[in-house]
Amino acid sequence: MPLYEHVMIARQDLSNTQAEGLIEHFGTVLSDNGGSLVDHEYWGIKTMAYKINKNRKGHYAFLRSDAPATAVQEMERLMRLHDDVMRVLTIKVDEHKEGPSVQMQKRDERERGPRRH
Repeated sequence: MPLYEHVMIARQDLSNTQAEGLIEHFGTVLSDNGGSLVDHEYWGIKTMAYKINKNRKGHYAFLRSDAPATAVQEMERLMRLHDDVMRVLTIKVDEHKEGPSVQMQKRDERERGPRRH
C-alpha cells in the first residue's frame, strides 16, 4: 500500500486531549477503510505565519499512514468537513523515516549547514 504523511492544524481553543482525540478519530477512519496509522506526533500549539479563520495559533499534528488512496481520500473529506480542523496537507512518500520528525528533534540534534562569517 502507498505511504502518506499528513500534517493537520486544529483550532487553538481546543484542549490538548481534544486535539489528540482528533488524531485517534482520523486514525480509526483510516483503519475502517483498510489502512493503518503507522505513527503520529502531536506537535502542540504553534503560531502560524498568517491568520486562518481568525486564528493566529493552532494545534499541529503529524501523522504517518499506510493506506490505500480511497482511505486517504475519505479521511481528507472528513477532515475538511470537521469544524475543528482548519488545514490539512497530505503528501505521498516512498518510505517513512525512522525516529522523530524534524519538528520533534532538539535543535542541537538537527543537521546544520556550515555557518557563514
